[in-house]
Amino acid sequence: MKAPLFRDPIYDGATDPTVVYNRETKEWWMVYTSRRATAEGPGVAWVHGSDLGVATSSDGGRNWVYRGTLPGLEFEWGRNTFWAPEIYWHEGVYHMYVSYIQGIQIEWTGDRRIIHYTSKNLIDWKLEGPLPLSSNRVIDACVHELPGGGFRLWYKDEEHGSATYAADSEDLYHWHNPRPVLTHRGHEGPNVFRFKGSYWMIIDEWRGQGVYRSDDLDNWERNGMILETPGVRKDDAWIGHHADVVVTGNEAYVFYFTHPGRNGMQEGAKEGYEQRRSSVQAARLDVRDGILVCDRDEEFEMNLITE
Repeated sequence: MKAPLFRDPIYDGATDPTVVYNRETKEWWMVYTSRRATAEGPGVAWVHGSDLGVATSSDGGRNWVYRGTLPGLEFEWGRNTFWAPEIYWHEGVYHMYVSYIQGIQIEWTGDRRIIHYTSKNLIDWKLEGPLPLSSNRVIDACVHELPGGGFRLWYKDEEHGSATYAADSEDLYHWHNPRPVLTHRGHEGPNVFRFKGSYWMIIDEWRGQGVYRSDDLDNWERNGMILETPGVRKDDAWIGHHADVVVTGNEAYVFYFTHPGRNGMQEGAKEGYEQRRSSVQAARLDVRDGILVCDRDEEFEMNLITE
């Protein structure tokens, strides 16, 4: 398997990937936060002012080509910030829930909202508006259909301890009942999927991905960790951050990003481009004795099935 799987050729800051099948072009699309790793500036300005980058694959995910950024998302003047897209296809419509920050912050400040867009082709997007959630500091949306009907959205609420919260919807447009789900420690990037008879949630604990298992999407039990041990592949010698999982056929693949330049960095050292740059990697998931496992050093060939 190619490693790294993808690097952004413009700013070299590909993070928070989400992978979705484009039913019109018959390609797999990776949409991601295009952090400006090459930008010098005060504080964390380089993490802000980001567009949503797009890479596409026509060979089942083995090779990815940078195509540009998603157009038409701006709804107010200025240079604004888009983070961590979630794209969910339902009945002929792609629903995107993306984290939005006005302007370019130089500190970890400012309101964060999750904004809803819809599209028929992943290119032409209609603004549906912000979601009414549990605070004005919410990011990192993930959506899954509920077994009894309707949908659930999980997200990070920074105002409430950087915990995972959830809200429900019958139609993907109107959301209600925001409430806490996981509050054990600060974390981000919840991602929910069904694989081998169970529902799974992985969360970025900034030390690897915490894993939870559920039978009903209501009750979650801890199931260990993945991507906490650095790998041996090129650009993989770092913990795996903010991941997405694609279940295709009998296989499941996790797409995550690393900061390879931080390997061996001395504590307190000044951060530069080499420490800011990021690489997207992919690995195969499995379930053994009821535990979700991931050997990021495993040799495999990805085969995202064309639908």
